[in-house]
Amino acid sequence: MDDGEKVEWSELPKELLPTIGKNLDTRIDIVRFRSVCNTWRSSIPHFLSYSPRFPLIFPTPYSAPTPNRTPAYLCQSTIYRLQSLNPSSTSLNKAWLIKVEQDSNSGGKFRLFDPISNRRTRYPIPNKTLNLFDSRVVELTKAYTLRYQFRAGSSTSTNEIEQVLSVFDTPIFGVNKVVMFPDSPWTNVNASAAFVIFNDGKLGFAKSGDEELILVDRESFDYDDIIVYKGQFYVINSLGIVSWIDHSSLKLVQFLPPLCGLGSQKHLVESCGALYVVDRYLDRERRVENDAFYMGGADCAQSIGFKVYRFDEEWGRWELKESLGDRAFVLGNDCCFSVMAKELSGYKRNCIYFTDQDEVRARVFSLEDNSFGYLSYSEESHPSWPLPNLL
Repeated sequence: MDDGEKVEWSELPKELLPTIGKNLDTRIDIVRFRSVCNTWRSSIPHFLSYSPRFPLIFPTPYSAPTPNRTPAYLCQSTIYRLQSLNPSSTSLNKAWLIKVEQDSNSGGKFRLFDPISNRRTRYPIPNKTLNLFDSRVVELTKAYTLRYQFRAGSSTSTNEIEQVLSVFDTPIFGVNKVVMFPDSPWTNVNASAAFVIFNDGKLGFAKSGDEELILVDRESFDYDDIIVYKGQFYVINSLGIVSWIDHSSLKLVQFLPPLCGLGSQKHLVESCGALYVVDRYLDRERRVENDAFYMGGADCAQSIGFKVYRFDEEWGRWELKESLGDRAFVLGNDCCFSVMAKELSGYKRNCIYFTDQDEVRARVFSLEDNSFGYLSYSEESHPSWPLPNLL
């Protein structure tokens, strides 16, 4: 084939299209695939006919008499990296992060969250719209939360919009982390399962449709974080012991040597195919009230330092990393992930972005000089636009 010869993707053999389409792992890629032409669109079904419609009813982690028990809902959000293909200035040529949640119970209504603090954000710039044909959209990761839903007042209106607006939700207090697997668009909801870390480090498990949350480990209640790494669940406790969870038997198998980190809180992060632990040092012990971590107040714990460890699979040991290179780690309240800092407006390489328990504004810790600062929020780094249907 000559170098100058062009290949029309729409002319690929039809028998290859279903195989290509079913190997796409993100919803945005499936949307792109189905947008090529009518032949490509008809070669694979829409993912909504397969994947779960969130929020999903989920067992509450707290026991209560059945008549008084409030149902919990498992909610999914997606973190995207967006970049304009036609920037109006050099500074706007960089990408930014957005966190989007779509609620199927409200007619597909979108909600926008801050990727670090997980707090709801609004759209203060009324005259801007986002055209996906003018933007490069990359899905970075998914995040999950448990919430209670309630209706404000006793609405008897038959108007669908008024009914939707009268429903509110609130995060379930004391739930520290939720992960779900598999989370592929092609996964049937009945084939998915979730692990929950709640209270002061208890580890729970439930499948879709279960009425009760199963306590995985009845002897240890000090788990800090859980992650899906290479298709498996891994959990870390406050002592730095990482264990693999056998999905079928729910047994924990110590997978790695203990980290022996002296920090107060451990975070699991996957970056470029490798497993990292971020050890967070606090100025005091995390306070526990009513069997759940205290989330605010003048005496809540503050971060005073971080150390990063990478697992060396060849030698089977943890290595202290002095630098993250060109990457940065984001320690969100419901998920942790890695980004290429130079691609994002407002982000710096070799840094960790996080919030403490009583803070709204995201902070930044530099591994280069061990200094603290704040992430600069601006229209360029965090534009707020009314969102079209991304999914």
